[in-house]
This record gives sequence, structure tokens and C-alpha cells, in this order.
Amino acid sequence: MAKRSNSFACQSCGAVYGRWQGRCEACNGWNTIAEESTPAPLPGGTGPRLGGGRGKGRVFTLEGLAGASMDAPRVASGIAELDRVTGGGFVKGSVILLGGDPGIGKSTLVMQACGALAKAGHRVVYISGEEAVGQVRLRAERLMLSDAPVELAAETNVEDIIATLSQGPAPKLVIIDSIQTMWTEAVEAAPGTVSQVRGSAQMLIRYAKTSGTALILVGHVTKDGQIAGPRVVEHMVDAVASFEGDGAHHFRILRAVKNRFGPTDEIGVFEMTGAGLAEVPNPSSLFLAGRDTGSPGTAVFAAMEGTRPLLVEFQALVAPSSLGTSRRAVVGWDQNRLSMIIAVLEAHAGLKLGQYDVYLNVAGGLRINEPAADAAAAAALVSSLTGAPLPADRVYIGEVALTGALRPAAQMSARLKEAAKLGFASAFLPKAGIDSAGSSSMGLDAGGDVTDLVSGIAALAPRARRKVGSEQG
Repeated sequence: MAKRSNSFACQSCGAVYGRWQGRCEACNGWNTIAEESTPAPLPGGTGPRLGGGRGKGRVFTLEGLAGASMDAPRVASGIAELDRVTGGGFVKGSVILLGGDPGIGKSTLVMQACGALAKAGHRVVYISGEEAVGQVRLRAERLMLSDAPVELAAETNVEDIIATLSQGPAPKLVIIDSIQTMWTEAVEAAPGTVSQVRGSAQMLIRYAKTSGTALILVGHVTKDGQIAGPRVVEHMVDAVASFEGDGAHHFRILRAVKNRFGPTDEIGVFEMTGAGLAEVPNPSSLFLAGRDTGSPGTAVFAAMEGTRPLLVEFQALVAPSSLGTSRRAVVGWDQNRLSMIIAVLEAHAGLKLGQYDVYLNVAGGLRINEPAADAAAAAALVSSLTGAPLPADRVYIGEVALTGALRPAAQMSARLKEAAKLGFASAFLPKAGIDSAGSSSMGLDAGGDVTDLVSGIAALAPRARRKVGSEQG
């Protein structure tokens, strides 16, 4: 029998060390390194064998691609927003890692997908390691899926799960909720540790690849929003999806972080209702609902999330500060990006924002990551500072450079097309992006740098002040 050697692995990131130490050098976590037993390499081999053979190797045949379909066969889930994120449906033999905050709706989403596939005549298996079968049935009844022929099980042993799944025809979809609760007899460690999560995921992925079953692994997340467990699991799976949302808002966003069979950064928008998750075919109307078009400090940005254009509202409040150090608060955008925009406005547009508290918010709870939102954020800040309401039918697109210049954004024509569909009549964009705008029916106002943006908004301020003064008189 092969001897076992001891190693020390970080329980947060999976980094392996030869001896114990208090702090992990990879993730800077304290007291996260634990001792683990790993089998020593077999004689004449490069490492431990996962199979039971003792020979040097087995002969296998290579098959050609002639006559084979180049498109991976997919199984539509029946939920259009989920199919959008996966790239058109579940690919046979693919493995998806789904992460999200507790209570965000991960189990609800996968249960609705199971019900839709089961009603279409496919064999679907839902395995829960956290809840009893009765609890899963109660959720299905709340979702009006009690009549769906979904096979349920409450089990955590991976060997027993694979043995049960191997009986009868291979399922079209298998749900593991969650991967942190699974354990395998091949690893001598407690359930939930890095070794168990990695070993359990590897065995389940091997079953999915050999049987052609689509597999969804539901994963917990850490405090900073990262999927818990070793990062190597994210590299082992075919797709990683993040289920995002805010408890104060009723919508949820499913975002593809990694996808081998479709576009990355694609999103699907759902609305949390009493009957489960409802699809939102037009998210722009949801994010712009209830917008106050007459108040200063609001600007509409035409964003791109994957292949989908979205219109969101940037809200800014610039107020005199009573503190020695001005406050900067951001929700839904990068804090460092806001600091850069404020510095550019002060250096190149002559605005004095150092003595003001600045608050910036992306309405609806959506988080924007692309630099093309710089122009909308700058417009909202200038509008709040000068008290000039921006035109309600205008969108702002463009990246702000440190020199003050405005740089164009990608897929400009798709952004403008979405804005025109929702009734917007004009757009402010960089001069370099006019050619990529295409033949848009909207009025295009081009600017070369932030001074053009600031001067256009400042021209509205005197009229706004006169109007406010006349109303007060």
C-alpha cells in the first residue's frame, strides 16, 4: 500500500505548503492552513492514480472529427434568461458552478430549471446536501412545480450519488446543492475542507463528462462575494455563474463570469416574486422605472452587459461638507473610478469639488464595471454641482482619460439602438465615436474632452436658477 505524506493546505484558497504557518501567503488569511494527508506517488508514475489499474498505462483510440457535428448539442432549459447566460442551453457533459449570497435565490432558480426540463420529458435529478427531501418538496409547491417529475434525494456521499445516478438512463440535468456539503471516501478530511471540495468536484465532473449529463454545482460565497473553496474548482468547471442581487431590490442578476460554450459577462435579469423568479425581457425599463426627470444630478448611461444593451441611471449628490475631509460614497460603481473623475474635473474643467461631499449611486442596485460610464458619472456630478437638470431624453456614453479627453466605447451602435427604442432622442458621445455610431436616428452631440461636457451642462444652469427663482417668488 502506498505511503501517505502530509501537506498543509489553506482552507480558503487551496494553496499548499510543506509546513504549517500562521498566515497564508496567497490569500493573506490567518489561521486558515490545516494539515492534510495525500497519497504518495506510485513507483514508476508521476503521481497518484485515480483508477484501480497498476499498469503503466492503457491503450486508447483517437477518433477523427470527420462527420462529427462541430456545434455542441444543447438542451434548452425552458427559461430564456438562463439560456441566454449559458449560451443557448445546457451543453451535454458540461459543468456549471453557480454561486451567490445566502437567500439570493440560487435554489429557487435551479428548482425552476429542473421543473421546466422535467415537464419537457427529460430525466432530472436534484440532490440536496443541506435540506431534507420534504423541505425541497415544500419549495417546489411554492413554485407551483409539485407536479413536475423531478427525482429528489438528500445525500452527501459522492460515491453513493454516482452509483445511484448510474442506474438507468443518464439524466439530462443533475443539481448538486451544494458542493461544500459533499464528501468522498477517497479523501481523509472533514466535509467542507479544501481537499473534500476538490475531490468531490473532481469525481462529479468525471461522471458528467463520461455520461453526458449536464451538471450544476451550487456553491457558497465568502464575505467578499467570491465562491468559497479552492479556486481550482473554478478552473475545473466549464462555466462559472454568479447570482447577484440586493435584498432591498426585487430583481436578481445572473452573470456569466466564465463560459467555455458562450459569451462571458452575459447577464440574465429576473424579478423575485411570490411565485418564484420571473424573467425580465426588457431590463432597461425596469432600471429606469420611476425616474425623476426634473431633478439635477441624474444622467442615463447606455451600458453593455455581454451582448445585451442596458440603460441605467446614474445619480449624484454634491453637497457642501461640514467635515475637515470630504466624504466620498459610491454604490454600484468603482470608488477609485469616482476619485479619478473628480480629479479630472478639478484639473481640466476648473471645478472645485474638494470642499464638497460627493455621493454617487447606480439606481436599481446594478453594478457597472465598464469605463464607458465615465461620461454619465461626470455629467451627473456637474449637474448636481450647478443645479442644472439634464435633458430627460439624452444618454451619455464615453470614457474619460486622465488628460481630460473623451474616448469612445465599444458597440456604440447597439447602445444607441437600445436608447432610441426606449424613446431617447439625443446622445452625448466622444467625437472619436461618431463613425462607430452608425446611422442612428438620434441627435448626436459630440465632445472632445470634459470641458465640452461641462460647458454644455453649465449653459443650462442660469435658466434653471431663473426658473427656480420665479417659482419661489
